[in-house]
Amino acid sequence: MLSTDILAFYRNLCSQTLTVVDLETSGHKPPRSRAIEVSVLNASLKDGILNQETYLINPGVNLPPIITNITGITQEMLEDAPPPEEVWAKCLPLLEQGVLTAHNISFDYPFIRSEYARLGIPFYRSKSEQFCTVKFSRLMLSELPSRSLPNLVKHFQFPVGESHRAEADTMACWLLAEMLLKEIANEDDEAVLARIGQQLLSISDAVKIIGGSQKTARARLDAAGVEPYVSQRTGTHLFRRADVERVYWQKHQLSLP
Repeated sequence: MLSTDILAFYRNLCSQTLTVVDLETSGHKPPRSRAIEVSVLNASLKDGILNQETYLINPGVNLPPIITNITGITQEMLEDAPPPEEVWAKCLPLLEQGVLTAHNISFDYPFIRSEYARLGIPFYRSKSEQFCTVKFSRLMLSELPSRSLPNLVKHFQFPVGESHRAEADTMACWLLAEMLLKEIANEDDEAVLARIGQQLLSISDAVKIIGGSQKTARARLDAAGVEPYVSQRTGTHLFRRADVERVYWQKHQLSLP
């Protein structure tokens, strides 16, 4: 997807209602791991926060100590919590509206689908109905060393509770989305496109824009004089989106928009 398409997508989001969700879970992957806490927040730039509901859930599993260490949720807390069928029935009307939003939605969405599948309820949101604030922050905050939610909370001093609890993380996700979407809404196209152009892409992401193999894409970048940025953390080569798209337009013998 090119910068102009990305800008159009996020400008459209500015007028949508977001359904922001965060889960705490007993492990990394469903269906073996289960959701133990969920928070759902509906909000829009126009109206602000419309509502937020948060529930602990007792899925009848033993909670690993590492999860308690991370979240502070104990086995005893879950024993007093309502069962999944009760919680997910309450959440369904909220989750079916707006654009499903999460910080790393590729984690939360499969858990949500898995929990509803256990209850015999189909749950599906298309890609156009999903919004990942991790990807958004990588796009808009390329200068920051980390876009993890706890680090973003510290950086922007969002007034939320402790990280790794569903209510606080859902609120932090909304505050991040609200802040960045307002910047999209209030800046002109040229300014936003310049900012998007600073995003750092891996060679595999560059291939998605330029086409061909990694070898041919890298050769085109080198031929265009594009200097890679070397990640201090991983040592991998990264490329500015603006440079990658310039090579794309050169390849297609088109003028830059």
